[in-house]
Amino acid sequence: MHALWPLAAVGAAAICGIVSAAGIEDGEERSGVDFMTPETQALQADDMSNPGMLWVLQGEQLWQQAEGRADVACAGCHDDASQTMRGVAARYSAFDAATERPIDLAGRINSCRAERQQAEPLAPESDALLALTAYVAHQSRGMPITPATDARLAPFRDNGRRLFQSRIGQLELSCASCHDDDWGKRLGGSVIPQAHPTGYPLFRLEWQTVGSLQRRLRNCMIGVRAEPLDLELHLTERARGLLVETPAVRP
Repeated sequence: MHALWPLAAVGAAAICGIVSAAGIEDGEERSGVDFMTPETQALQADDMSNPGMLWVLQGEQLWQQAEGRADVACAGCHDDASQTMRGVAARYSAFDAATERPIDLAGRINSCRAERQQAEPLAPESDALLALTAYVAHQSRGMPITPATDARLAPFRDNGRRLFQSRIGQLELSCASCHDDDWGKRLGGSVIPQAHPTGYPLFRLEWQTVGSLQRRLRNCMIGVRAEPLDLELHLTERARGLLVETPAVRP
């Protein structure tokens, strides 16, 4: 997860405490699901049809499975996830005292594996890590996103906001160029959303699988012909108050 830190900082800037995103007025914040076709909205809303629920169910099994030299399961410490994990994903990313930088939910899961289970970390974008992350995040579905107000996150959040607003790549576009200034318009036949990370890990129809916010950010960086940067922290703050949807479905 450390290799993904540059992306995590933008998410932390989104998660942590900036007032309101330029270009999006207070009260105008809308989840990406609002821009989807009725068919995609219905796919997300029906747990029997939502393909992301397969990862949630896998995560539920992994939650009960003993791992590592400690031979302990997540449930061994945290018991019933529907109680102990409710609201957790709505608060992440958080500040990690051990590394003195933000850590996202997947990073916390891997940290817990290393410290408590004495197990090897799960690979980024692996089915197991996505499944556990989706399962934990699913416990917060329907709760408002409430970014941490930890002052130690401020410099990372500010850096994420700067990156979100900076023009990058050969196309000289910023994240804000599309998602603050032109949301609701069309690009290549698709409606431009506001880019709120309300449902990650989510099932993307284009990928035909579940993926993380970091994967989506990398795709966007490629789209404007730029390298991945520190983005994750800023995005969650922009989404403050929107409801967690994991596992969301997007085209």
